[in-house]
Amino acid sequence: MTAEFKKLMQSLQARQFSPVYLIDGEEPYYIDMITSFFEDKILDPAERDFNLMVLYGKDAEWVDVVNSARRFPMFAERQVVIVKDAAQMKGFNELAGYLENPAPTTILLLEHRFKKADGRSKVVKYAKEKGVHFTSDKIKDEAVPNWVQNYGHSIGFEIQEREAQILATYLGNDLQKIVNEVEKVRINVPEEKVLSAGLIQKYIGVSRDYNVFEFPEALTSGDRDKLYRMLSYFIANPKSAPMVLIVGSFYSHFNRLYQAHFLQGKNDKEMAAALGIYPSRVREIMATAKRWPLARVEYCLMLLSKYSTKAVGIDSNVHDSELLKEMIGKMEIA
Repeated sequence: MTAEFKKLMQSLQARQFSPVYLIDGEEPYYIDMITSFFEDKILDPAERDFNLMVLYGKDAEWVDVVNSARRFPMFAERQVVIVKDAAQMKGFNELAGYLENPAPTTILLLEHRFKKADGRSKVVKYAKEKGVHFTSDKIKDEAVPNWVQNYGHSIGFEIQEREAQILATYLGNDLQKIVNEVEKVRINVPEEKVLSAGLIQKYIGVSRDYNVFEFPEALTSGDRDKLYRMLSYFIANPKSAPMVLIVGSFYSHFNRLYQAHFLQGKNDKEMAAALGIYPSRVREIMATAKRWPLARVEYCLMLLSKYSTKAVGIDSNVHDSELLKEMIGKMEIA
């Protein structure tokens, strides 16, 4: 959940309404949540029949929107006018005249999904001056695991880093799809408070054998058969885990090993808190740290810094599969 979205929803829930809302952007998840609030939460059920109007950009003219917004509410303090798919409306920029002087008894929502409105237009200018302009940006692949964990926290369903990485690898950055799959698990096991890898495998169908979180552990465990199986899988299925996501997973793993070298003498609870893991995993991490000397871990972190830039095309035009083979090869012989 972005800070901007959280702030917007808090103001709506506090019923601090503005006369104009323009919501745009490529991520439909937040746009759908805002639109649902306008449809279901602002007006009482008895008021909606006469005071909730939903128009569609592909069918409505800009003058229809203005006429609807200028009318007075019936038997209510305010009315709500929603324009869905406003990006498809002919004459969208003609709405600037209304937005410059919006009706005080109307709450107008312009839902401009799948792309941003032209920031140079007067529609955007007046939306910012007279109301709210919220852009729902598509989340970057490398930010998905953190988003998944934050989402779990918001609904009281704990999702650890390992499981968040598994979901991100399998489901990509489609936030609604992620939410739907998590809800599927909760419906089937409502008593569970933690999303385990076993539950993901059982109810979502994600294999624990080929996920980006297990990949660095296959390397540092010394299980070469598993490492090569996973390497072959990710090379053959590049969409299953973008190079940027793989590098991020390896960085998290080696950063944890780096910290582990400085936690000797601490008890399991203290080490778990410092490493951000369950106490049950402490011995596993510490055993790996013993097998991988600090100098070797530092070398791998240096490699990851190098490949993180190559993964986004800086100083490299090599295909991801070749980068991946090269990176794993250098780490294995480090």
